[in-house]
Amino acid sequence: MHSGREPTRWLVMTHGIYGSGSNWRGIARKLHDRRPEWGVVLVDLRQHGRSDPGEPPHDLVACAGDLRALIDELALPITALAGHSFGGKVALASRALATVGQTWVLDASPSARPAALHDPDNSVVAVLELMERLPRTWARRDDFVAAVVAAGQSLALAQWLAMNVVPDTSGALVLRLDLGALREMLADYYARDLWDSVIDPTLGEVDFVIADRSSAAADVDRPLPPHVHVHHLDAGHWLHIDAPAAVVELFATRLP
Repeated sequence: MHSGREPTRWLVMTHGIYGSGSNWRGIARKLHDRRPEWGVVLVDLRQHGRSDPGEPPHDLVACAGDLRALIDELALPITALAGHSFGGKVALASRALATVGQTWVLDASPSARPAALHDPDNSVVAVLELMERLPRTWARRDDFVAAVVAAGQSLALAQWLAMNVVPDTSGALVLRLDLGALREMLADYYARDLWDSVIDPTLGEVDFVIADRSSAAADVDRPLPPHVHVHHLDAGHWLHIDAPAAVVELFATRLP
């Protein structure tokens, strides 16, 4: 840790679909600099990053169980959970398994929205469909980035996705994501309603962060009980790319 101070409280943070815990490393470091009493555990969900793929079914219940097992294994004073997009709904599902003081949901809705999987304006599904069309093997990572940009995505997003283009055992560059498993995870994400977890005050506080240039969590902006708090950021759905400083400021201000 930069401060040299041993954390006394810990935030477990996980990522959205296609990502990994390392996506949040810069934010975690800056948060610890601001609030050195807080440590951050960056988690790779099943089918992502360095985690094992896990046994089917690949759904929110399985991901929440994975996260709860990791928290138990860590045996640290975990007092907050956070997740972006798909990871936000994993955090809500995990909160029902064991109470923490605060749950952060970053640009994700607890609602069931099964039609979203077929919404032509859904940027998350558009990225999945793009990767399904693209080759699995690449001569250079830059070629993958160029193909994603040519399909209309931003350079920043393309470079982030390219973190999933890695050498296999033969040294060839391959997309490491199991796109079939990710489609299964997204289908469950859109099909499952977790409002019961949100409105139960015995499970701790909930902080929703809505990216104003995204529609992913638009339905969260409604009258809610006092233990639920809503914050807005001027960002698109990939808010760790669009507005990292604002995310750090919000965590630093709102964490107990």
